[in-house]
Amino acid sequence: MTPTTIRAWCFRAVLGVSWIAGLLIAGTARLAADEFRTPAVSVLRVDWRAALDQLRSEINTQPAIASAFTFTGKRRLRPFDPRLMPALVQLNAITSAFFTGIGQSAVPVLLPFDTAALLEARRSGAPESLTLARYQAGFRPAEMFDAGPAGYDAVFALEPAAGDGMPARVFAQPVEVQITGSLLTYDIKDPLADKSEPAKALASQFPDLRRFIREGYVRYAFTRFGAAYVLSIQCLDSTPRPKRMACREAYPVAERFLKALRVTGGLPTRPPMDLPATFAERPEAPSPDFSYRPSGDIIANSGFRKQGGRPDPTAYSQIRFPLAKAPAYAHSQSSRLRRSEQPMPAAVDAARGAAAYPWQDNFCESRNFGVGQCAAGFGHQGQDITGCLPGSDGCDPSRQAVVAVRDGVLIRSPKQQAATLQVNSRTEHIRFRYMHMDPRRMDDDGVLNGRRVFEGEQIGVVSNYLDRPNGTSRHLHFDVQVFTPDGWLWVNPYVTLVSAYERLLGGRGREFGRAAPDQPAVAHAAPTEPPPPVDPGEGSEN
Repeated sequence: MTPTTIRAWCFRAVLGVSWIAGLLIAGTARLAADEFRTPAVSVLRVDWRAALDQLRSEINTQPAIASAFTFTGKRRLRPFDPRLMPALVQLNAITSAFFTGIGQSAVPVLLPFDTAALLEARRSGAPESLTLARYQAGFRPAEMFDAGPAGYDAVFALEPAAGDGMPARVFAQPVEVQITGSLLTYDIKDPLADKSEPAKALASQFPDLRRFIREGYVRYAFTRFGAAYVLSIQCLDSTPRPKRMACREAYPVAERFLKALRVTGGLPTRPPMDLPATFAERPEAPSPDFSYRPSGDIIANSGFRKQGGRPDPTAYSQIRFPLAKAPAYAHSQSSRLRRSEQPMPAAVDAARGAAAYPWQDNFCESRNFGVGQCAAGFGHQGQDITGCLPGSDGCDPSRQAVVAVRDGVLIRSPKQQAATLQVNSRTEHIRFRYMHMDPRRMDDDGVLNGRRVFEGEQIGVVSNYLDRPNGTSRHLHFDVQVFTPDGWLWVNPYVTLVSAYERLLGGRGREFGRAAPDQPAVAHAAPTEPPPPVDPGEGSEN
């Protein structure tokens, strides 16, 4: 074979490989366009030695009890071996009486709890009748505490008019403070990240402390021992109202909480690896009828200042669908057809039925709630879902069961209209919020702080409660929050719900406007109806 022939053969071979590679790339692109993604999650590395050093300094404030703690360990053991941290094992044994399961936290637990003062009081014979608030900077016993492989979450409350520089006004409810310490942070595109100010009064205790107001909460974020911590208080970024505090009024409450933080428990575990984004699991077989509009395709002009939605192909968790049974429909409840409880003309009823599928995203519909993932920074925070349509065979709108989408723990104080389900595992730190169920019924059914539920367990029924009975149409508002360096942020639940519904049906839906393998493409004409009215207050918890 001559050199010329060899060069020609090599050239043809290269062309052949390039052609095959091009086909593979094109096929992958077509496949990826029709697929959902899982979120990317970063795993932080905790410095337990630093946590142990801080615990030692805190315990040493009470010399009489300091000798009872063992701060030595065998250094040949691996860093995540609990035998390396006997003092933490001892600490967990004490504090677990107040914070159940505290030793399960994979990050050092920081709480406003003075263990050394408590032990000194016991040693000196102080009566056990002393209130727990004495050792918790005036805060009541924890409303909720949950610890697990991703970290921990806790909710505390300060009684109204607590004095000592606290807000002078007496509020209808105690001021609730949430704190999260996490090993996991979700890598989301966050246009508002790092928009914060330093909290100068606490700079010596927390050198990297950031304060900012986001999505209806004042937040204080900091890192300690390599883990991420965020404290948050729900408030108004405006003037105070009779039943709602302004964010500036919340500052002294947050600062009292932060100043009182102590190492309260936790134990090292083997950390997982970072979790890169990949394709989400979906059924292969097509559904005969389920279809949905693309993520971000909201009703025309329905966004804040007529902004559109933002596409988000992420299925943030593989969940069970939140309604017990199909069919279910994801549509705006701010449209002119929203009054589903009232008798409707036959033509209007037929229009509702015809619009059952395809589903439509309404995460970025106009509301007065901060949503950093929406173009104008405001949106709906979640997705509205209805069950069977009124008038359908076998449909009883008052008995559509709402179920837990995963195993987890509930976050909800009495009388609140929102119930949140939290998942804390080695690979997830995520929350799912349900709204518009009857608060009185939720109270009676024990849908309250700290209750553990299992995937598929009924936690309520679809209702129409919004600050009062019959305050909105009968539907479920469902949303998703993930933990980030800025705390818990709302992300679009639409694709998560689409994939969950596909699993409930056992078949893959068709994206509206995307041709099925044996059907021609269908163009999507933008709706011509006028902008829907704003549904005030839907995303507010209180």
